[in-house]
Amino acid sequence: MLEDAVAASPQIGETEVAETVSALRLRVDGWRQAGHSVALVPTMGFLHRAHMTLIEVARRHCQRVVVSIFVNPKQFGEGEDFALYPRDEADDLAQLRAAGVELAFMPSVGEMYPPGFAATVSISGLTDGLCGASRPGHFDGVSTVVTKLFLQCRPDIAVFGEKDYQQLQTVRRMTRDLDIPVEIVAVPTVREPDGLAISSRNVYLDADQRRRATTIYRVLGDIGARLTEGASVADETARGLAMLREGTAGEVEYLELRDAASLEPIARLVDPARLLTAVQMGATRLIDNRPVDPPAGATPRS
Repeated sequence: MLEDAVAASPQIGETEVAETVSALRLRVDGWRQAGHSVALVPTMGFLHRAHMTLIEVARRHCQRVVVSIFVNPKQFGEGEDFALYPRDEADDLAQLRAAGVELAFMPSVGEMYPPGFAATVSISGLTDGLCGASRPGHFDGVSTVVTKLFLQCRPDIAVFGEKDYQQLQTVRRMTRDLDIPVEIVAVPTVREPDGLAISSRNVYLDADQRRRATTIYRVLGDIGARLTEGASVADETARGLAMLREGTAGEVEYLELRDAASLEPIARLVDPARLLTAVQMGATRLIDNRPVDPPAGATPRS
């Protein structure tokens, strides 16, 4: 049967759909027998240019690419937009075909979480603040589904975007702590020409909100640059909060400088860091971040 799977492996421009774990494993096992490397790009669908960039990176690393499309109910909290989360499977598949993706894994909720499912993967510390503070259980849902995807697909690499930076660091820690043999490849945030981070949720913004949303990118750039020049972390984050509130006319959930690796809060910039923010604009929650280098001559913590 595996020999048949190898022989039937789709050519570039075709995309096979697997709806079950057994079908996914059958295809991947066939590739393994043929000596091919495999990349996984986990998504929740409603694909856009940022997803295509992740796929391009996956293609540069591996011979075969699997894109999972699964809107994971376990990472949506009470009152969040699971039912309304945008979906367009036909367009997703058309984009995957155009990108030469060999396999789309599109399981049902029942396939991923069959009756009696009771396991949860929880990563403490990294998930306690930032988005974790206002979205209890969100990162448990992310960690659980990504662990399942890794075990189901068993890829050589998995590709994630830096826009969801707390998620990226959580996946890295989870993979390391659980000894999952997958290399995590991070891709810088893909942006619109005006700087707005590309997100499936951007479609919810009205024209005025879309215009104001560009404030986020500008503020992160301004505050980050001043921090690298040696400005006070407390003063600059306070100034940035005020700028975000005025410019977006939204509810600023947080603007914080965190250690780039551990995501621990930092009061003095001496190691590589991330400036992270979340802003609620109407019904749309936008997140973004940027790397911040320490000032020249700063002495790193030992």
